[in-house]
Amino acid sequence: MMIGQLKEHYKPLYFLAALGNGGLAISFFMYLMFMVKHPATPMATFDAIYPALMAGNALSVVVAISLVGIVFFAWQHYKLLIWNIREYQLFKQTEAYTELRQSQAEASLMAIPLTYAMTMNVSFILAAVFIPNFWSFVEYLFPAAIVAYLAIGTYALRIFLAYFTRLILEGQFDFSKNNNLSQMVIIFAFAMIAVGFAAPGAMSHHHAVNAVAIFFSLFFLTITVGLAMFKLILGFNSIIKHGISLEASPSLWIMIPILTLIGITVTRLVFGFSHHFFEIDMHSFNFALMYFIMSVFISLQLLFGVIGYTVMKKIGYFEQYVDGDQNSAGSFALICPGVAFFVFGMFFLFFGIVKAGLAAQFGIVYFALLVPLVYIQYKTIATMFKLNRKIFYRASDMTAQTA
Repeated sequence: MMIGQLKEHYKPLYFLAALGNGGLAISFFMYLMFMVKHPATPMATFDAIYPALMAGNALSVVVAISLVGIVFFAWQHYKLLIWNIREYQLFKQTEAYTELRQSQAEASLMAIPLTYAMTMNVSFILAAVFIPNFWSFVEYLFPAAIVAYLAIGTYALRIFLAYFTRLILEGQFDFSKNNNLSQMVIIFAFAMIAVGFAAPGAMSHHHAVNAVAIFFSLFFLTITVGLAMFKLILGFNSIIKHGISLEASPSLWIMIPILTLIGITVTRLVFGFSHHFFEIDMHSFNFALMYFIMSVFISLQLLFGVIGYTVMKKIGYFEQYVDGDQNSAGSFALICPGVAFFVFGMFFLFFGIVKAGLAAQFGIVYFALLVPLVYIQYKTIATMFKLNRKIFYRASDMTAQTA
């Protein structure tokens, strides 16, 4: 049974477990999005997926596995989301919560709106995949989605402003304890909200809905980019001066999902502007430019990936916190980078490679590039299972009761 009643031992970063499972659900949707033809809709829906499932060919197997993956990890996401909400309410009644609100760890509360934004994405994917004729009434859902993302964005801003204002007024930021990139969870949350707004901005056919969604997407994207530069400088300054914190070293990978979210946001905004503001035919769009832009994002992700892996390998993080007996809520930060690299890799493969005419879909080059992405997805899933068993189903050194 899952551990429970953690109270003062609870950490808001446990929300990252729900976030990671939600991301894995979306990663399986990428196969449907980019392998199943859906010319009538901007994303794969039930009406295109069901015929592909019943076709009785190799693609049908991929579709079937993808559907199982979506359902399983969506269920895991909702289960861990409910667990976290319950445990967080108990945590708020403890002295540990009061202390957290007066420390630099207050930034970890941003994992909550970050996860809520992921819940929105997972819910939309489930509706699109399993509800027939979903696109016939989707325009009614876009305004509701904007309102929901606005509520999540407001919640995130309240947490951030309370934290940042306190730091400005009191000036008690301890740089010796900032020797990691954990503060980047703030940027991660804003990036997730930006990409959420970009969806109706790109897909709605009503100009008012399109314009409002694009505005708020650009608003949170601007915050994301501005704060990312600021927090990266502070974080690496402390890391270089004090060395990386062992337990928080997975934060070195946090720029990978942030770059994915920024990249997908930019892609969606390009489509939104071209369709609704300039009426450009996307078939004549210069996908070579898309290849150029996405290559930059992939390059940066690889840079952070190699640096993070090398550092964590040298200091023995994987041996202690993944394969060993050390437990840390921050370990779930290992999942999001794997998911993010796979998801953006699928975007790059389709828009940057296939659409740019550099390789034929389902050709030798296509599958050669797909194999490493699938391997990363597999390793991410294996790590998620290991962390779930290790942290949630064994009390270990926590003084917790079973739920």
